[in-house]
Amino acid sequence: MSKNFAITGVAGYIAPRHLKAIKDTGNNLVAAFDPHDSVGVMDSYFYDVAYFKEFERFDRHIQKRRRGLEEEKIHYVSICSPNYVHDAHVYFAMRIGADAICEKPLVINPWNCDFLEEMEAERGRKINTILQLRLHPAVKALKEQYSSEPKGAKHEIDLTYITSRGKWYLYSWKGDFTKSGGLVTNIGVHFFDMLTWMFGSVERNVVHVDKRTKSSGYLELERAKIRWFLSIDNEDLPKECHKEKKTTFRSILIDGKEVEFSGGFTDLHTESYKEILAGRGFGIKDCKPSIQLVHDIRMADVKPDIETMHPFAKKYFTE
Repeated sequence: MSKNFAITGVAGYIAPRHLKAIKDTGNNLVAAFDPHDSVGVMDSYFYDVAYFKEFERFDRHIQKRRRGLEEEKIHYVSICSPNYVHDAHVYFAMRIGADAICEKPLVINPWNCDFLEEMEAERGRKINTILQLRLHPAVKALKEQYSSEPKGAKHEIDLTYITSRGKWYLYSWKGDFTKSGGLVTNIGVHFFDMLTWMFGSVERNVVHVDKRTKSSGYLELERAKIRWFLSIDNEDLPKECHKEKKTTFRSILIDGKEVEFSGGFTDLHTESYKEILAGRGFGIKDCKPSIQLVHDIRMADVKPDIETMHPFAKKYFTE
């Protein structure tokens, strides 16, 4: 039997992946909310959707459906809204008797997870979060490989992720530290979740660079030493990217060997929805370690250390 979905933040960047996942899993989108009305993308997936610019009217519509026929009730709320309202929209899903499917990060601060766990238990519903890299075939294979290794030795890892963004980024909610959690939280949390999932808990955390457009540091996990660099600055792209007019560079080196997982990203939201609908979705306990880590990175003092610094960050200290 197909399920009824509502969605918040339907005008946002990530929403089309959720719309596709809802459609690809054979379910129905019946209501949508976003204060910005550039929501025509919905027509590529669903036509008969009640759309609201005001949350209060969206809430009222959902409440009416809740009191109507069983087939009109909302079963899931997909949350694609800005980071700082995720917990409020998750609570909304709990309040209307629906399960939540929330984009990353579930919350900005780790203590907000405690409140949501209480709400989940109180309401008897499930809060699911999207940790799609855990479902990537290459990442799953690596997880299986490294989990079977004896303890002791630590892998040497370089994580580099540069995704060019224009000036608009810093003027939007994403550039507001209090609303997005900053660069590490907004674009880095998936990678930190993947690394801690594969290589264990954090033993050391040092931040070398902390700017609005780039961040870099060094992590030691139970089974890995990691130099990481994240940026939205086009100038940080390697020369070959500029020559080929590429705007994104993603690289993970493990013990000097490039891990190839550049493909297979587009359908990971659909795979996430399949797992959630089968009762195997990732929950609060799964995402909390990475939320704690990005919070700790945000709060850490900047202490440049050339010896453990990522090669892309060194140019800011050696030129």
